Amino acid sequence: MSGSIRLPAEPADGLPIPQRYWGILTIALGLTMAVLDGAIANVALPTIAGDLNTSPANSIWVVNAYQLAVTISLLPLSSLGDIFGYRRVYQWGLVAFTVASLGCALSWSLPTLAIARVFQGFGAAGIMSVNGALVRAIYPRVWLGRGLGINATIGSIASAAGPTAAAAILSVANWPWLFAINVPIGIVAVVIAWRALPATPSSGVKFDVLAALMSAVSLGVLIIAVDGIGHGERTEFVLFEVAAALAVGTVLVMRELSRSSPLVPVDLMRIPLFALSICTSICAFTAQSMALVSLPFLFENTLGLGQVKTGLLMTPWPLMVAVIAPFTGRLADRYPVGILSGAGLTVLAVGLALVSWLPAEPYTWDIAWRMLVCGLGFGFFNTPNNRAIIVSAPSRRSGGASGMQASARLIGQTIGASLVALVFGLAPVNGTTVTTICAAAIALAAAGISLLRMMER
Repeated sequence: MSGSIRLPAEPADGLPIPQRYWGILTIALGLTMAVLDGAIANVALPTIAGDLNTSPANSIWVVNAYQLAVTISLLPLSSLGDIFGYRRVYQWGLVAFTVASLGCALSWSLPTLAIARVFQGFGAAGIMSVNGALVRAIYPRVWLGRGLGINATIGSIASAAGPTAAAAILSVANWPWLFAINVPIGIVAVVIAWRALPATPSSGVKFDVLAALMSAVSLGVLIIAVDGIGHGERTEFVLFEVAAALAVGTVLVMRELSRSSPLVPVDLMRIPLFALSICTSICAFTAQSMALVSLPFLFENTLGLGQVKTGLLMTPWPLMVAVIAPFTGRLADRYPVGILSGAGLTVLAVGLALVSWLPAEPYTWDIAWRMLVCGLGFGFFNTPNNRAIIVSAPSRRSGGASGMQASARLIGQTIGASLVALVFGLAPVNGTTVTTICAAAIALAAAGISLLRMMER
């Protein structure tokens, strides 16, 4: 009919509606559980330590066991996703996480809880290792930024809600319920996943067990060494750990160079856009981690604010990321990632500098608006950068790209937390100020790396 408006045709790639909505719901449920469990355990540590009759220092293993298991298994599981299909790895990750959550809830001692948390970490790694690859399969390419924006929103909301959710549960129930609540959610997610997630092709490549073991050893020992630097371990012992991790890692990389689908994605690091995006991610998450780990000490110890108010003042950052992520996801589908992420990281650096210049007796709003600026900057960086990591890799290597994306985040967070401990040891009086200034400098360096991607358009 003449003069009528013709609507654009539905893109051929991605899942059809409503399967797309069910698919992203499954991703949302899995991501929410994995992120929440990384946050709520921190809040519950004093309660868990008292109930299990263990020291606060020993109770840290409730957190460390989970984080270490996630870190060492991300790349092997992402490789399994490339080989056997991302849906299968995600489904079994959900199953492992749900069963391990029940194990955590039924634990009667610190060793049993730590073991259950290891298996829960493996399940979380199954969820996170192929998360980006599944989003790429669920959404049409032209809308991938929107999908990753929704993903970032869900992760940010879960991160912001973690401390509050933990406090709410602990106010009416004992700590095992922090883990038991995952069981019904996990069962629902597993059922939906089996019906809605897209089947992705299998590469048929044989899984490299030796490479998986070497990757776990090199990454695990390196993370332990970096953590030891911040916690005052003997220098010679830390140097030995670093040397051992680098030696194993070097042998592994040399071994992987000749492979077409290596477990450690050295082939992807040859792609300039991918390599620059990974470097940007590590630096950005290092800066964010330094701020988020150190600021509670400023709010509670220096400014004398209570735990509740401290929690509320930490919330504007992830909430702003959640609000801005869908918008930046749409922008990422249209504009260069170097400009978007570079501008966002520059704003983050400015926000961190403003935090370091807080007055001696700030009003609540003085803190809140600075945290909002930081969240705004990080939100402009995160989704476009994630999109660049996923899209710059060939579709058959989406699992490796997704695993590297998650690994970069965890490595940055670990380095950031260790640097906080190191700075606090060197500058105990004004440690938070020094930390936020250093974080601002790292964010600015990340912005520079991001802008280098303009040469790779």
